[in-house]
Parts: sequence; C-alpha cells; structure tokens
Amino acid sequence: MSTITRPRPYQNYVYGYPHKTAYRPLGADSPLLSELWAREPKDALSLYAHIPFCEYRCGFCNLFTRVGAPDDLTSRYLDALERQVLAVRAALGDDGPVRFAAAAFGGGTPTYLSAAELERLCDIAEQHMGADLRAIPLSVETSPATATADRLAVLAERGATRVSIGVQSFVDAEARAAVRPQRRAEVEAALENIRAARIPILNIDLIYGIDGQTERTWRTSLDAALTWQPEELYLYPLYVRPLTGLSRRDADADWDEQRLRLYAFGRDHLLAHGYEQTSMRMFRRSGSASAGPGDYVCQTDGMIGLGCGARSYTAGLHYSFDYAVETREVRGIIDTYTRTVDFSRAEVGRRIDEDEARRRHLLQSLLQAEGMDVAAYRTRFGAHPAEHFAAELHEFTESGWLDSGSDLLRLTPEGLAYSDALGPRLFSPAVHAAMAAYEPK
Repeated sequence: MSTITRPRPYQNYVYGYPHKTAYRPLGADSPLLSELWAREPKDALSLYAHIPFCEYRCGFCNLFTRVGAPDDLTSRYLDALERQVLAVRAALGDDGPVRFAAAAFGGGTPTYLSAAELERLCDIAEQHMGADLRAIPLSVETSPATATADRLAVLAERGATRVSIGVQSFVDAEARAAVRPQRRAEVEAALENIRAARIPILNIDLIYGIDGQTERTWRTSLDAALTWQPEELYLYPLYVRPLTGLSRRDADADWDEQRLRLYAFGRDHLLAHGYEQTSMRMFRRSGSASAGPGDYVCQTDGMIGLGCGARSYTAGLHYSFDYAVETREVRGIIDTYTRTVDFSRAEVGRRIDEDEARRRHLLQSLLQAEGMDVAAYRTRFGAHPAEHFAAELHEFTESGWLDSGSDLLRLTPEGLAYSDALGPRLFSPAVHAAMAAYEPK
C-alpha cells in the first residue's frame, strides 16, 4: 500500500516549460538574435504567430489577448509583425539550411483578422520568413463568431491542415456560467462552415468543471461534438486565475472531485466512441489524419515565435515579450510592440541550463500517453532518467502514476488524470521560486 499523500489534482496547466511567469527582463544580458541562433540547428523549426485579439474575453481566460482592435490596430500590429519577421529571418542567417517543419497561428483569436488580413499574415510567413505553408502542417485557432466562410476559405487555400475551435460547452447556460457569450446555434453554424471548407482536421475544445455542470450536461456537449466526427477533441479542466472574470472562485475539494469525475466520464465516453487518448487533454479519432508536426520534435528542435504574445525556443534560452493578463497592461504591451522598430534582441526570457533541459525533456515526453523512450533520453543526456530524477520517479511509481519498464516510462491511466499535479513536480526549485515571485499584472 502506497504511503504517498495524494496531492491536489489541478495545480498548474503544463503546456510548456518553463512557464512564462518564470521569464524575466534580460536587461544588459539581452543577446542579439543573430548570436543566439548562430549555433542552433535550423533544419526543423516550428513557426508560431500570435494574434492577440478576441471579440470578447471568456471568464476563465488568462491568455495574452485584448478585446477589440480600434483605430486600425490590427493593421499596425501586422506591420510590426512584418518588421519582426524581417529581423528574425536576417538573424537566422544564410550559413545553413533554414527550414520550417510545422506552423501555427494562435492567440487570442487569429480569425479575428479579416480575410484580407489573414492573406497578409500568410504572405508574411511565406515571403519573408520562408515557411512553405502548403507543404507543412498548419494549425489555426478560431472561435464560433469568427469562423466565417470567407476567412476559412483563405486558410484552406493557403494550406491549413487543422482548425481548432473553442466551443467549451454546447449548453447555453454553461457557456453563460463560464462568461462566454455564445449560443449553440452560432457554434453549429461555425462548425458547418469549417466542414464546408474541407480543412482536413477539425479539433473541438470542451471544458469540464463549469458551475452547474453534471454528467448529463457534460454528455450533452460530448455527444453534440461527436455529431461532427471531429478528428480531435481536447477536454480541458476549468481553471480560474488571478485577474480573470472567474478569479473569485475558490478551488476546493468538492470542485476537484467534480472535475476528476467529469474527466473520467469524458475520457471513457470518447474511448467508447472510437477515440484514442494521446495526453490528459487530447483525444484523436482512430484512423483519422494526424495533425502531427512533421519531423519537428518539441523537446529538441527550436521554435520561432512571432507577435508580442509568442515564445521562441533555443537550446539555451526561451524568450518572448512582456506578459500580462489585466486589460490595461495587455493594451500597453501591444501598443509598445506596434511602435517597436528594432527587433534584433531577445528582451524577456529564461536561460535553459542542462538541468532545465533534462526536466523539460522528461516532462514534455512523460505527459504524452505514449510515454518516454528511455534510450532517447540516455542518448541525449548520458544517463537513465532515474539517475537525475530518482525521488520524483519513485514518487510517481508509488502513487500509481507511472509504469516504468526498461525501455519506456509511461503514465498509467491515473497518472494521466493527475498530469496537472505530476507536471509541476518536475519544475526546478528556481522555476518554482520565479513563478511564486511573479506578480500578476
């Protein structure tokens, strides 16, 4: 019988490491991008463009985004993004191959841009950055209100292979409880538009843990989503964060139990309907096209982030721009970005030493349902992961979270359910301290 105390299951949504709240201004240590990328492999990069605009802000949202874009702001934003692209492409140099293996437009809501502005965004990526969008996986996020036929036609023509739409709930009362002003009829019309555009992969995002949500209403949303036979479904636990519309809600044991119960219901429902679980959140329809990032490997390959909410990754530094959630702060950062002329340096970020690289590799591999290849870890870091993370892996095994074979470390079903507790266990003390010291703004 394990003596490990069971932690709270929902501690930190881990989608990247280190978290952006651990970044700090680099000050006098700000490197030139040309120096930063000089020795980096550039033959399998990922390209991410961030569009920080939405038609409204959901009650749970702590993304870097603002509501609305007055006074030609989107146009000025794309002007700045083009200046940034020119600086970044020059910094990548011509001394070796520069190739992109995957691309994504996120936000915010990229389809907040008009059809003509989406054309321009694609032109910037292709003509100035050199990304062949029609030859690589291209994922684009959208919303019910902005998934219009003209915008989707542009994306389809320019090579989009995946569209991800944030529905969250097909139950109007639950959408209102999440401070999300949408109606099911609008959601269904958007899904009709996406399918009509014949973009190969449709992903639908749903959220569990909303006030008043039960297994019955959760099933209503799951079944409504399944009607569209999406190639992917993401099931997200509801989080509330400082400075968001739902930030006054306390995360208590009853809410934890509700979310765990609804997670298990949703997982089992999708598995019974022909979906495979690839992580705590992601489910892929068996036999459907994969939205995989080509030959890009997030644990080892670099990423170019464009826009003021995007992050870029090199082996030794993760960098971005300033981060905020509060409306006034976000607007200030976007305004500063649109006025910026010189994008030649990394201004805000976090250094990645050997220990942080090991943690990132283990974390991002282990949280995938397929698990982590021990041999690949040993090849990269010269040892079995247990030699670097003995205490953590022992705890995971004792908790019933981890099956550890000689060739593979793989989470058990319970381990996947507790991914948001397991992930933070692998954060370094320095990253934990930096995140704790971060003051939301």
